[in-house]
Amino acid sequence: MRVLIWHVHGSWATSFVAGEHDYVIPVTDDRGPDGRGRAQSWDWPQRAVEVPLERLAEQDIDVVVLQRPHEAALVRRWAGLRVGVDVPAVYVEHNAPTEHAVRSVHPVVEQPDLAGVPVVHVTRFNQMAWDCGDAPTEVVDHGIHDPGPLYTGEDASVAVAVNEPVRRWRVAGTDLVVDLGRHLPVHVYGMGTDQLPDVARVRGVVGFEERVHDLPQHELHQAMARHRAYFHPYRWTSLGLSLLEAMTLGMPVLALSTTEAPEAVPPEAGLVTNDVSALRRTAHRWLADPAEARERGLAARERALQHYGLNRFLSDWDRILKEVAAR
Repeated sequence: MRVLIWHVHGSWATSFVAGEHDYVIPVTDDRGPDGRGRAQSWDWPQRAVEVPLERLAEQDIDVVVLQRPHEAALVRRWAGLRVGVDVPAVYVEHNAPTEHAVRSVHPVVEQPDLAGVPVVHVTRFNQMAWDCGDAPTEVVDHGIHDPGPLYTGEDASVAVAVNEPVRRWRVAGTDLVVDLGRHLPVHVYGMGTDQLPDVARVRGVVGFEERVHDLPQHELHQAMARHRAYFHPYRWTSLGLSLLEAMTLGMPVLALSTTEAPEAVPPEAGLVTNDVSALRRTAHRWLADPAEARERGLAARERALQHYGLNRFLSDWDRILKEVAAR
């Protein structure tokens, strides 16, 4: 099939375009949010083809994969097609509700041009939390490329991966990261981490200057795998792919018991709890006991490969695309 999809979430899209379809990726001159085109940091197959927005009407599209509410209007404006009427469409909801779950009505309910479009959630928590009205919903768990068992744990420290940790302060649990840094060495990876040392210093925590890293994607996994453990501090997120990637590397996991994390991380793979002091004690223990850390990491990798493998993900999406197109 020929699938129209915007490049919104790089890691997820990298898995999605690994399938056997032809993927039309809108691009604009400035490569802004509505036209990023092909990924610059990931290796995408040639089947993912950039098409300028103004040429979408020339494309023979079999199905549209929406990821943001306004993309229905983009399809109508640039391709002259009404999603769900002139062209089959499915809406991928990547996020947990940003407001109270009891009052979180999904755009497929509130936006007329999305009426009747089926919704695919990336976690069961999201499916439960969103009010999608009468729209058909299902879940396709994440699928990630296997970077290999790169874990060495040679560096007795904790790794964290979060983009823009200062702007996303409490949502991302950055305050918990800074607090953990009072007690043991913590390295933070991601975009926009350069502001973190100054903010930490204001809170009386020093040492982050040498422990923030904004690395190219191809260097990230090797660097993270050197650390003894991975800390996933997010208070409210769908299910961070950085967590699954760390597990696939073979890293033992510390995470808050929120949203989908308790389902993703089995007890043998690490500790998932809202008891921050327990997370800190476990981190101290692993830093002193590399053998236990490695054993936990092996369990984490096994879980990730079994449940979040790329082949299962692509098979699920092949089925959904065929069903949507048949409608």
